[in-house]
Amino acid sequence: MEKANLKLTQLSLVVTDYDQAIAYYTQILGFYLVEDVQLTPEKRWVVVSPSENEGAKILLAKAGNALQAEHIGNQTGGRVFLFLETDNFDQTYANYCQQGVEFIETPRTETYAKVVVFKDLYGNKWDLIGRYQI
Repeated sequence: MEKANLKLTQLSLVVTDYDQAIAYYTQILGFYLVEDVQLTPEKRWVVVSPSENEGAKILLAKAGNALQAEHIGNQTGGRVFLFLETDNFDQTYANYCQQGVEFIETPRTETYAKVVVFKDLYGNKWDLIGRYQI
């Protein structure tokens, strides 16, 4: 059987408010607003991305009911949920510190990269990763 060419293009992140989430991801983390389309009076299609041209994107999905709202900030049971790579770890870390991003540890050196865990606006844990250049 011939394999199809597949790629992960986007994932959904449950949020409390579209505009608040857009502001955080674009102004604090420096992401791009890719799409913002009104679908119904209550629902929008809002997509952000750390890069203009490559990598997976995030669909900011406003919680539609109490069960979804319960999982905001804890979509993975407290584990690191998302992994953000940078080509300049020290600069990105310093910029995020200036922006008030909540880091829950100091940067550490792993065999593959510099890494630090931060929480986003909702409490989701992210790894900021600066891979070593070989």
